[in-house]
Amino acid sequence: MRSDNPVTRLVDAVWRPTSASMRWLALAGVAGNAVIMSTGAAVRVSGSGLGCPTWPKCTGDSLVPSHSPEHAAVNMAIEFGNRLLTFLVLAVGVAVFVAAVRLSPRRRDLVRLAAVQPLSVVAQAVVGGIVVLTDLNPAAVTAHFLLSPALLAAATALWIRASEGDAPAHRLVRAELVWLARALIGVVVVLLVAGTVVTGTGPHAGDAKAPRFGFRIEQVAQLHADVVWATVGLTFALLLGLRLTNAPRRAQRCALELLVVELAQGVIGYVQYFTGVPGPLVVLHVLGSALVWIATLRVAFALRERGPVPATTPRAVRKSEPEPRLPVSPEGDPAPTGRAR
Repeated sequence: MRSDNPVTRLVDAVWRPTSASMRWLALAGVAGNAVIMSTGAAVRVSGSGLGCPTWPKCTGDSLVPSHSPEHAAVNMAIEFGNRLLTFLVLAVGVAVFVAAVRLSPRRRDLVRLAAVQPLSVVAQAVVGGIVVLTDLNPAAVTAHFLLSPALLAAATALWIRASEGDAPAHRLVRAELVWLARALIGVVVVLLVAGTVVTGTGPHAGDAKAPRFGFRIEQVAQLHADVVWATVGLTFALLLGLRLTNAPRRAQRCALELLVVELAQGVIGYVQYFTGVPGPLVVLHVLGSALVWIATLRVAFALRERGPVPATTPRAVRKSEPEPRLPVSPEGDPAPTGRAR
């Protein structure tokens, strides 16, 4: 019987994965990476970027927050909490990788995508250390942030690939719409980069002594807004093209969801600009950028199909439960079992 203990069920999902549990674990990876993008923004807007002034230790002689005359206890707690959350995301990444390796039959593309998660979290931690050791240099902060969308892209691809088969990709829409979707991905990448430049120029440096980019905030904010409108325009064109060509409903729904998320993100962006960039809205805006990125990738994947998900064979059944054997009589014939024949 299957245990109702949550811990046992989680261990089973990792060690004896099914197609369904693989999808849920992959979705947990997507959620974890989206959340840590926003908590990183919370560190910045709260002025806690150097709450732990060194790395990998929090202070010169301690791995955990300790008394410091230069940094408030709350700033140390916020920065240290974000570091602890990195370990949680790493644990999820390791669990996803183990499940992908243990999945039967094993799917190589899932293993490759799953391997990206723990390796990228380690790389992200190293870059985060460089950010601290360079006193929040904006170029290092930009690299630190842009690693997150890259990791989020791998996590999203794993989640979607775990929900489909391994047949050759079959295009569901016209080729022009596929190219439009690819152009949209490129523009969203530019949008993410432009957003980091705005952050590196704006008022939230993460610490009073952190350097900033030497751009004028009005100019980079205008550039960012221009890229936003280009993104919305491409999304609307893609949605219109999908509707006019009677594309599959799933593709149309994903494009519509992306447009709604973009419009909501635009509203947040304009409100924060005209209200002096309040910290809570910055955190919400960064979370919105993660959702825009996820929704953009979902649109691209929805324009093709790769068949049904392969049926999985639980390892415990296949390896540890041999087929029952009837007792044999001395004459070599199966002994009677007492059942009616």
